[in-house]
Amino acid sequence: MTSKDSFNIRPKVRQNILPPNPEANLSDGAVGPGRFPSWLHRPLPQGSLLSKTHDILKKGQLPTVCEEAKCPNLLECFSKKTATFLAMGKDCTRNCGFCDIDHLKNPPPLDPKEPEKIAEASKRLGLKHIVITMVARDDLEDGGASHLAKIIRAIKKNLPDATVEVLTSDFEGNKAALDTIIEAQPKIFNHNIETVRDWTPRVRHKATYDRTLEVLSYVKSKAPHVWVKSGIMVGLGEVDSQVEETLRDLKQAGCDIVTIGQYLQPNRKKLRVKAFITPDQFNHYTQFGQDLGIKSMYCGPFVRSSYNADLVQRKFEENH
Repeated sequence: MTSKDSFNIRPKVRQNILPPNPEANLSDGAVGPGRFPSWLHRPLPQGSLLSKTHDILKKGQLPTVCEEAKCPNLLECFSKKTATFLAMGKDCTRNCGFCDIDHLKNPPPLDPKEPEKIAEASKRLGLKHIVITMVARDDLEDGGASHLAKIIRAIKKNLPDATVEVLTSDFEGNKAALDTIIEAQPKIFNHNIETVRDWTPRVRHKATYDRTLEVLSYVKSKAPHVWVKSGIMVGLGEVDSQVEETLRDLKQAGCDIVTIGQYLQPNRKKLRVKAFITPDQFNHYTQFGQDLGIKSMYCGPFVRSSYNADLVQRKFEENH
């Protein structure tokens, strides 16, 4: 990798993920106010695949949620030649308290070539499991569902042996839009509940806790063969009993896979971190979810909804 390649990628990730406020709960293993605890430190990955992944995405003019949301796992994932595509542009019609993706009430029109671009990039990256997430497009009649379905079909046409996972908005509860996605036959349907019930109004802009549960339940009832997935962030001020309540609700809604990860403040205007959750606490959430009967729990400080999604999918398939 050249110094130029390194400069293009690394500062965006390392300089924009901010430490929490000085009053954040820094429990066992922490190094002091305003700093990250030991379990949130890891070496930077190396290798030529990092720049190759970046070049493929840049050539296709394809945004990724890895870059736009400043994911802390970007360097690791790019170094393994994998990424999560962000469909329908870089601008979201919602302005959630945790998310760094740009907000715009009237985003540009959809790119009709995007389905083929994503399929081609997936092929060039050699992906076996492709994750497509999306900005919320409340400006569109179907919330972008038909466009997302075209992306799924383009991938299936060009990579018939690959599996597809979609991470969607709630489409404002539009069941016809959800049917459009179901008919395109993704392997995994993912819609994040993001946080516990009491924190939802502050964390999410337009989506509601109950509507998310309704979306997940509807997809599972309409397409039992589709694996239903959801995820939450912790460290925003929630307590254990609230997380446990959320896991019960996700189980009741029919979720097969649940992810839980540490919230990190992406910029100074977003919600601040209230606590760093210890690895032991993540283990507790894993065990609690498994005891409820959730088939796959993936929890940890660096876990994000699409992080290691290929490994989660493979393990789930092996066990079920």
